[in-house]
Amino acid sequence: MESFGAICTILGCSASIVLGGLVFAAYKLGLVYQMFHKTETKSPRHGGESVAEVLRAHGVKYVFTLVGGHISPILVACEKVGIRIVDTRHEATAVFAADAVARLSGTVGVAAVTAGPGLTNTVTAVKNAQMAESPLLLIGGAAGTLLQGRGALQDIDQMSLFKPLCKFCASVRTVREIVPTVRKALAIAQSGTPGPVFIEFPIDTLYPYHLVSKEFAVKTPPKGLMGKIVSWYLNNHLMNLFAGAWEPRDVFPLPVNIPNATDDQVQKCIELVSRAKKPVILLGSQATLPPTPVDEIRKALEDLGIPCFLGGMSRGMLGKDSPIHIRQNRRDALKEADLVLLAGTVCDFRLSYGRVLSRRSKIIAVNRDKTQLLKNSDMFWKPTVAIQGDAGSFLVRLSNGLKGHRCPQEWPQSLKAGDVTKENANRAKADEKTEHHLNPLKVLHCVDELMAEDSIIVADGGDFVGSAAYIMRPRGPLCWLDPGAFGTLGVGGGFALGAKLCRPESEVWIVYGDGSLGYSVAEFDTFTRHKTPVIAVVGNDACWSQISREQVPILGSNVACGLAFTDYHTVADGYGGKGFLVGREDEDRLSDIIKQAQRETQEGKAMLLNVLIGKTNFREGSISV
Repeated sequence: MESFGAICTILGCSASIVLGGLVFAAYKLGLVYQMFHKTETKSPRHGGESVAEVLRAHGVKYVFTLVGGHISPILVACEKVGIRIVDTRHEATAVFAADAVARLSGTVGVAAVTAGPGLTNTVTAVKNAQMAESPLLLIGGAAGTLLQGRGALQDIDQMSLFKPLCKFCASVRTVREIVPTVRKALAIAQSGTPGPVFIEFPIDTLYPYHLVSKEFAVKTPPKGLMGKIVSWYLNNHLMNLFAGAWEPRDVFPLPVNIPNATDDQVQKCIELVSRAKKPVILLGSQATLPPTPVDEIRKALEDLGIPCFLGGMSRGMLGKDSPIHIRQNRRDALKEADLVLLAGTVCDFRLSYGRVLSRRSKIIAVNRDKTQLLKNSDMFWKPTVAIQGDAGSFLVRLSNGLKGHRCPQEWPQSLKAGDVTKENANRAKADEKTEHHLNPLKVLHCVDELMAEDSIIVADGGDFVGSAAYIMRPRGPLCWLDPGAFGTLGVGGGFALGAKLCRPESEVWIVYGDGSLGYSVAEFDTFTRHKTPVIAVVGNDACWSQISREQVPILGSNVACGLAFTDYHTVADGYGGKGFLVGREDEDRLSDIIKQAQRETQEGKAMLLNVLIGKTNFREGSISV
């Protein structure tokens, strides 16, 4: 009897395992879901419509793309619901443009590209967005759900490629997953430290049932039991793919989680600032992020009266001529400061890993990202107060808590006097004659004096752009776009495209080096087709000068650094824009040429000023330290 009982127990366990396995298999195959949700085989709808519905509900106005059959349903559906489709000449440009929209609009920028090489072409731009902390949605096509890994056209393991670059990655497996997946991705892109997210859409999740079913049909199925099993499996996969696809779903935004300083942390900082005699604020790009409007942050800084050094997207935060905006001699100021507030600024290479901070200074660090907040604090610096939270809202709360208190005026006045001395010296350098061509500093000063008050400046290059960063003055908040910490070349075309779409009435200037121009000069075709007239100023010295300047004296060779005085203006003409060649013979009428370029853009022409520049004794970095 005991043996019989044992046998029954074993059989019972085995039956439970088998039953459990069958239930799990039924769940994985979608059989359970299909019992309660209908597959509408006659519906003409497709998955692209679901994507478009969610994007529209989230306020997305533009989708940047380079078209491909994998993603066509998304593009067509977006256009139908009023989202503008902007096609570029390179996938990286599409992502750079989406990045610019994210920075300037406070929404998530969206780019959609086709599978395989379309996606691999975006890798640098996505990494740039990650390091610049831009909320971005990258939509990628993919091989069909049953064909992945089987050698389909443009089929690669895309998920493993983007997981290190993105906050969130997902591969949609059924049409019903589209809406919740896109909503989740958009919320994650904006939460915490913003950044890029990626969703892969297999082609059979985007096209209508009647087209997909034709691909699933087996023309000559194997005979016998195996043939029936294969036919059943394919049919079931198809039915599960579309089961419940068109049931009503909430498409509106999910809550966005943003870390904030505690009341105790703010109060402690209020006490530190109130006792400081020589405080300094270093503002980084993160201080411009939503939800706090940049105008509120600007007012808070003006009320505090503390001298500010602005970097990245925060350039222009205080306007053109603010008495508390200090542009020069940062290293000297940090040596004297008794309190330094790092508002979204990171102690990476831009601050010599924290070594420029004085050990005697009280240091308040505010950053949404804990890793960036404490970067190199184990080696070169120590925060007095470290706050994982939003920098913009912190500054407003700090200012509100210090009502009636202002920084001692002699401190910003002394720093401003140093600014004036240094900038006068730099302006004197602009008046020097170069051996050949035009003095690049004079060109930049001239552009700065003539550009409109609503101008947006896009920085894309090395040597010439390094000079521009300390000569050109953004007129207001969110009027400067540069790559960020990654130092990427090639952002110019995409950033300018996104900026002009966001602010069509503003002048958009791209400051190019002749090296960086090569990455996106083809986008003059995009500017023409999409009626987005911008002005590009190219500092053409026929060289990768930033590299050559060190390579030649250290290694004794200029190999790979030489370019040519190429007729870039002619290239712009060929793409439907308009170009000018500007050389030394044009020095006396440089202002007139710039004004003419401004008039041409007002009439709808994208402009390129190919400015031949010479070498000066100016060195990038001499202005900044």
